[in-house]
Amino acid sequence: MARQVLAVEQLSKRYRLGVIGSGTLHDDFERWWAAVRGRPDPAAKIGDEGRIRADGTVWALRDINFTVDEGTTLGIIGANGAGKSTLLKILSRVTAPSDGCAKMKGRVASLLEIGTGFHGELTGRDNVFLNGTILGMRKEEVARKFDEIVAFADVGRYIDTPVKRYSSGMYVRLAFAVAAHLDPDILIVDEVLAVGDINFQKKCLGKMAELSSSQQRTVLFVSHNMASIKALCGRAVLLDGGRLVADGDVDMAVDKYIDANQPPASGVIDPSRPVAGTGEARLARVELLDRDGSPIAEVLFAQPFSIAFDVDVKSPITDAVFEVDISTPDGTYVATSLSTDKGAPPATLAPGRRRVVLDLDMTLLPNHYTIDLGVHHTGAPWTIDFVRRTLDFHALNVAKTGGDRYPYDVRRGFVRPEGRWRVS
Repeated sequence: MARQVLAVEQLSKRYRLGVIGSGTLHDDFERWWAAVRGRPDPAAKIGDEGRIRADGTVWALRDINFTVDEGTTLGIIGANGAGKSTLLKILSRVTAPSDGCAKMKGRVASLLEIGTGFHGELTGRDNVFLNGTILGMRKEEVARKFDEIVAFADVGRYIDTPVKRYSSGMYVRLAFAVAAHLDPDILIVDEVLAVGDINFQKKCLGKMAELSSSQQRTVLFVSHNMASIKALCGRAVLLDGGRLVADGDVDMAVDKYIDANQPPASGVIDPSRPVAGTGEARLARVELLDRDGSPIAEVLFAQPFSIAFDVDVKSPITDAVFEVDISTPDGTYVATSLSTDKGAPPATLAPGRRRVVLDLDMTLLPNHYTIDLGVHHTGAPWTIDFVRRTLDFHALNVAKTGGDRYPYDVRRGFVRPEGRWRVS
């Protein structure tokens, strides 16, 4: 019988909005006087109004209950502000809960932010020993693992350089290597792996899978990349608005998360979103069209279709490259098309709204898909604007005419390529 290593019971965390102890007596007096007179806090910050109580507090987590057995890799998913990071901070003993408790057995190693527990003035070597000590290891224990840690992080040339000179990728590589190689019973990993390159992300996922399967360690993994969650975890919990709304099979939890965060089938791309590049042009609207130019919400089996989007150009661009990515909503990329494919020249754009249309002749197997859009330069600074999940759509298993379809319940892959079969 599996040993229980984590029990979360009626866990809640409440924060007070505004500035507590602002640093000056005058400001603190102003806040106190406003409270006495029943007026709003003059230092209050914008928050989630639906979770704010009359006394100016907000529940980041409310009545969370779940247990985790030894050797489990648990995905923790949810939209921004759902309470994921707050939960991990409580489990890592960075902050205390307002109500309830989290009981854990064994040594806990956590990686919540880039360089957590590192001292910028110390070298990588010194920080490995410092971080190991913080995690409860003896110096001899850290020394025995040292070479393995450095090799995994691939920072050997810089191990005696102060970490304040490391790139963010080097920082997170070394921090993860320390946390994962010092034999934790429970490893807690937040979204920080997104900082690393693709190869390092694969190494991290492989290491976490090894900890869980062969060493019977427990891994708590937070990510917005649903493909990574599905690849690594057999179980997931879904948080929404500070409450646990799903706990069970990872496919079920991911599907529920995706369904709750679907963008509209077509329309305006949020103009208030943060600028993802230089901002010389901004993606404004996207549509899925059939070859007659009529908007569609679904693609029939083997149906040619087009992706049309509008771009608001703010200043002249002489080397614009347009990008369209098709992926599954869990983050698995299916296809990418660039306007410069096959040696096509970049586009010259004058200020104003420009319409871009990509015609595609590809047979998508039945599934749920989403579209990412980008506008880039041909060289540095590269990205002008980029938006993920601008539009969701379904590819159906029924053709417009005839009986063409995908005949099996088990889908292998996402695209049926055009091919010519010969049998001799």
